Amino acid sequence: MASDPFGFLPRASAASLLWITPEYWKVRSVRTEGAGSVCAASTDFCMKPETISVDGLKIRHVRADNVPGPTILFLSPLPQSIYCYDKIWKALLGKATMIALDLPGFGGSEGGMDRMTFEAQSAFLEKYVSETGIADFHIIAPDVAMPVAMHYVMHRNHKAKSIMIGDGPGILPSADGSLVKKIVHSSFWQMMVRLNGARTFLASATQIGYLHYSPTEAELRDYIASYEGRIDQVVAYFASYPEGLKTLDPHIDTLQIPVHVFWGDSDAFLTTDNAERLHQRLPKSQLTVFENCGHFCYQDKAEEFTQVVRDWVNGGYSSDMH
Repeated sequence: MASDPFGFLPRASAASLLWITPEYWKVRSVRTEGAGSVCAASTDFCMKPETISVDGLKIRHVRADNVPGPTILFLSPLPQSIYCYDKIWKALLGKATMIALDLPGFGGSEGGMDRMTFEAQSAFLEKYVSETGIADFHIIAPDVAMPVAMHYVMHRNHKAKSIMIGDGPGILPSADGSLVKKIVHSSFWQMMVRLNGARTFLASATQIGYLHYSPTEAELRDYIASYEGRIDQVVAYFASYPEGLKTLDPHIDTLQIPVHVFWGDSDAFLTTDNAERLHQRLPKSQLTVFENCGHFCYQDKAEEFTQVVRDWVNGGYSSDMH
C-alpha cells in the first residue's frame, strides 16, 4: 500500500479550497473512481535524467539519442516534471530521438524569480538548443511550457520543425477556470497559495486535473521535491500571464510553423475555448480535443496522446491544415 506523500494538513487544505471551486464538482461527477489518488504500484522509471550546466544553471534533462526518425523535445508542465512523460517515453523509445527538459525553476532544474516570464524561458530554451546541438525537432509543450514554445518560435532564432501545444495560456482573452483566475488576478489568493505551500497546491491539482490517471508515490514525491520551497516562483509565473500573453497574441495569425493544438474536454484550469480560438487563428494548425479527459491529458489519455504525437512527428505536421 502506497503512503500519502502530501500528508493530512495539505490534503485538508486542498479539500477546503476545492469545496468552493465550481469546476471541482463537475470533474468529480465524471471522473473514474480513484483518479488522482496515490497509485500503489511501484515505479521503475524508464527515463533516467541527468544534470547538466546551461546558462549558469543546473538543469535536469534526459536524452535518448542516435535513433533513426524524428527528434522530439518534451518540455515540463506544472505542477509536474519530465517524469510525467515516462509512459510516453517508454512507448516511443527506439522509434525517435527524444529529449525531455525541466525548464528553469520547474521540475528538477535550478532557476529563480528572474526566469519566471515567457521571455526569460524562451531565451533559455534558445541557449539550451544551441548548447546541446539539437535541430529540426518537434516540441511537445503542455501547460506552462505552452507559452514558452510559442514565444520561442515567434521571437527567437528557432530550430523547430513544429510545436504541439495545449492546456496552457496562449491567446487573449484567456478563457480561465476559477482557480487560474484567482491565482492570476487576486493578490489575496496569491497570498493563500504561498501560505499553503507546494503540497497543498499539488494535492489540489491532482484532485481537479485528472479524470482517470493516478500518479504513483515516487512520481508525486518528485513533484513535491521539485516545488517545495519555491511556490513563490509558481505564483510569480501565474501573475506574469497577462503581460506575457501580450507578446504572443499579436503574432498568432502570422505564425507559419505547423502547430498541433491539444486539449482535454474537461479541463478545469483553462477551457477548450482557448484551443478552438487558437486553431481558428493559426495559419497551419490541427486540433485534437481528447474526450472525457482532464487537464493533464498526456497522462489521463496517455495511449491516445502518444498516438497523436507519433502521427504528428511522422508526417502529420506536413499534411494539409487549415
